[in-house]
Amino acid sequence: MFKQIALLLSLCIVSFLSVAADNRPFTGQISAADLLSKYPKFASEYEIFTPTTADTQAIQSLAGKDILVLFGTWCHDSQREVPRLLKLLDSTNVAFASLQLVAVGYDKQDPGGIAKHYQLKYTPTVVVSNGGIELGRLVEKPNESIARDLSQFD
Repeated sequence: MFKQIALLLSLCIVSFLSVAADNRPFTGQISAADLLSKYPKFASEYEIFTPTTADTQAIQSLAGKDILVLFGTWCHDSQREVPRLLKLLDSTNVAFASLQLVAVGYDKQDPGGIAKHYQLKYTPTVVVSNGGIELGRLVEKPNESIARDLSQFD
């Protein structure tokens, strides 16, 4: 009887750990297309957001810059701001040097150590750099608009 109870308890623990492991958020680099296709909250915000003409003009100042977006798929600020940024970028013909999306876990870490390198504290954080030199960051949410805040980093 004791062996049966121990076996049942062991199976329950293994089952619980399997379910818990499956609920961890995605971490690592992800493409914009994958983010929008796999995460409905991001896709929904992307669809409803319409950039203004002023915003599409302001974002032009980021041509040739590197854009790094550190965010959490679990984070409500990320679910609002990252799709808006992606829609803004898609609505312009600005040629960025690079655009990198890196998802972090609840601990604000990613497998590649990018978040640690940039000393990430809050999500989302958008880092604008040029030639390896950081020009500025937009942290959590913009003061005015994503485009106007980011355009100050030129």
